[in-house]
Amino acid sequence: MTLTPSSMLPLGTKAPDFNLINTINQQSLSLNQAKKDLGLLVMFICNHCPYVKHILDGLISLGHDYQDKGIGIVAICSNDAITHPDDSPEKMHQLAKEKHFPFPYLHDESQQTASAYHAECTPDFFLFDHNLYCVYRGQFDGARPGNTIPVTGQDLRMAMDALLGNNPISTEQKPSMGCNIKWKAE
Repeated sequence: MTLTPSSMLPLGTKAPDFNLINTINQQSLSLNQAKKDLGLLVMFICNHCPYVKHILDGLISLGHDYQDKGIGIVAICSNDAITHPDDSPEKMHQLAKEKHFPFPYLHDESQQTASAYHAECTPDFFLFDHNLYCVYRGQFDGARPGNTIPVTGQDLRMAMDALLGNNPISTEQKPSMGCNIKWKAE
């Protein structure tokens, strides 16, 4: 495990397109199908990362709290499932069903989506407005395994609430931190 910060995609970047398989229902889901009227949250997560595990219940709560508010939410796993079998589509499906994910859990087998989003770590968060321009990329909150900060999702929730209220989102955003994306060997 290598502690890796997010790359902080430039604000205003247009959301790269994707069309990936949702491991929950085995259906294909595109960027345009995932977005809602007010925007889209794209989360790069995985099954095995201790940083994701630490905030997973908070992510699920966030998904439930915002699922009917006009912002689409998707989680994407881009890790190499050969070297990290806990992140295989079958295990992704199992975790999503067991934890009752309120959002699609997409498998990025080619890793092209992670590359297009400049995703570096799990978790890595990208919030896009109604025109699919990046308005937030940063941490869920300050909680990490081993520290005493409670998991609240306050940083991401503040950005989502500002987006919902058509209010400015602070450009002072802290990078997410977690395990590096497990890229395939070339």
